[in-house]
Amino acid sequence: MKLFTKILIANRAEIAVRIIRSAREMNIKSVAVFEAQEREALHVRMADEAFLLQGNSITETYLNSEQIIRIALKASCDAIHPGYGFLAENADFAEACAKAGIVFIGPSAQAIRAMGNKIASRELAKKAGLPMTQGITGNTKELIEKALTLKMPLLVKAAAGGGGKGMRIVRNPEDLPSILEATSREALTYFGDEGVYIEKYIENPRHIEIQILGDNQGHVIHLFERECTIQRRYQKIIEESPSASLTDSMRTRMGDAAVKIAKSIGYSSVGTIEFLVDQNMDFYFLEMNTRIQVEHPVTEMVTGIDIVKEQIRIAAGFPLSIRQDEVIQKGHAIECRVYAEDPLNNFMPSPGDILLYSPPKGKNIRVDSSLDGPEKISGNYDPMIAKLIVWGENRVAAIDASVSALENFHIQGIMNNMVFLRHILSLNDFRENKISTAFCDVMMQEISQAMHLEKRSISRDWVVIALIVKELYSKNYKKNVWNEIGYWRHMMTFNVFVDDQSLRVEILDKRKDITQCKINGIGYKVEFVGREDLAWRIRINDETVQFFASDDAKGKTVISIQSIDFYAFRQDKLLHGINFGEKEAGSFIGKIVSPMPGKVIKLNVKSGELVSKNQVLMIVEAMKMENNILAPYDGQVDDVYIVENQMVDTETELIVLSEKISD
Repeated sequence: MKLFTKILIANRAEIAVRIIRSAREMNIKSVAVFEAQEREALHVRMADEAFLLQGNSITETYLNSEQIIRIALKASCDAIHPGYGFLAENADFAEACAKAGIVFIGPSAQAIRAMGNKIASRELAKKAGLPMTQGITGNTKELIEKALTLKMPLLVKAAAGGGGKGMRIVRNPEDLPSILEATSREALTYFGDEGVYIEKYIENPRHIEIQILGDNQGHVIHLFERECTIQRRYQKIIEESPSASLTDSMRTRMGDAAVKIAKSIGYSSVGTIEFLVDQNMDFYFLEMNTRIQVEHPVTEMVTGIDIVKEQIRIAAGFPLSIRQDEVIQKGHAIECRVYAEDPLNNFMPSPGDILLYSPPKGKNIRVDSSLDGPEKISGNYDPMIAKLIVWGENRVAAIDASVSALENFHIQGIMNNMVFLRHILSLNDFRENKISTAFCDVMMQEISQAMHLEKRSISRDWVVIALIVKELYSKNYKKNVWNEIGYWRHMMTFNVFVDDQSLRVEILDKRKDITQCKINGIGYKVEFVGREDLAWRIRINDETVQFFASDDAKGKTVISIQSIDFYAFRQDKLLHGINFGEKEAGSFIGKIVSPMPGKVIKLNVKSGELVSKNQVLMIVEAMKMENNILAPYDGQVDDVYIVENQMVDTETELIVLSEKISD
């Protein structure tokens, strides 16, 4: 047996970067693939070789198994690593690799088929004696008929689903047909299989999974558990290991159950057995993921085992390098998924240009990301920007260290969920482990209020001062505040807008690094302390303040103070075609515009049609999420400017809607 010489990574972004790093440490050359817009992506720059994927859609690029195998053969690769998502759980792709003489770094096609389909995996789990929730299968008509025999709520799930996609709760029987349709459509889009099934929904469960490793010699071990209970829209956002919910006895039983089902199908590779745990602490088999998981670094941090390296070794035919009794959990690790989304706007996807990227550094901090600086975040893929993984000696230490790391993680230019994550970790109920998969929904109002209060607690005067200092001490002197106003004068006055608030600024004096100014009549002495990397430091009336700053394409400056972002600009500066005071996005009277870049996957109205307030006009898909565009008022559709399957950008006009005046 020998390790591979060269592997192709049939994936992109963070997971491709992760695999390349492990391959490099194993002295294995890596080959990246990329679409046209990703020529400068980190995974492309890191790989030893990179090849362009021909095509304009995911189906034509990352889901095109024939093209990927052709590239692997051209590059003389002896193996392909699929990462997660895309082709990772595609049994046909695994078989095609074998047929081409290329090793698929993952389980056998037989194992993928056995466990990748959620309906089939439930049957295997039942045979293996694992506890199960009640479920039903069949065509749409049969599902509707059988569902009436079960007590609500129910859960509709994609048979080939994963990653939190293809799942919807049914609380009212009359909603079942539309939910089946929507779930089936989503399943076909993301997994290429429109099959769905229904199972009894467990209210307020915990979500706990067991990481397993199996080799080709018949050895299967587990690397203990991960607590994945903190979710939004069934998507995990915070994971930790070990779980504070489990007793030693329960941990042993769940680990044994996971190994049992893996052995029953002769599983070899890495995989995850997922369980739901009810309020009585009884656990039920949920599904098996036959691939590397997004959250695998949590397990690596507490066990010291490089799971990707083990996966590569297993695929090359080597036995496991560790025995079950050698696996030890040490300390506590927490992973926070950083997403491009707006938590205060129903987690609306937020693709766009990242202007500043400054991850935290320090002992026991790990950041897995596809970024090493400013970059455009595409709306065609999952909205995850990075994973922040932090280790502590115990759970409390890990939580505190994670909060600190999030405070020192700065991303400007797009909305993100880092403040939201930090507030979750700071809640007493989270710290006391009083959690369920409904935690985010239940606590959302409290978190939203806390986020608003935190932002209001930061002085807008400080933001204005930061903007002035940034312009005064920018390396590009020609663009500083003094020259843009036109000439030097001892006193100057102008307005600065911070978000939607206008503040009057008077510059009184500047001598070396000391500036005297007034903001809305209040005097300040400002001292420029210095700049290190991307962080600016100033003293405002003897109080030290740190901030980060970047300029967007519209002429606004993003200022971050205490990890809170503000948008600021001077009224005397033109904003690249945006008239002062005009709304920049959203719905306007008479027309509906797209709130994000995406694809119109369903159009529900036509010209001349009467609609009611909050009626779903169309569905725009962005970042693997379906977003309903609602009518803001009762009215009539005058014009429709788009068609189904059309790509739209932010502020693209979608329809013209005349408001209906009540009689």
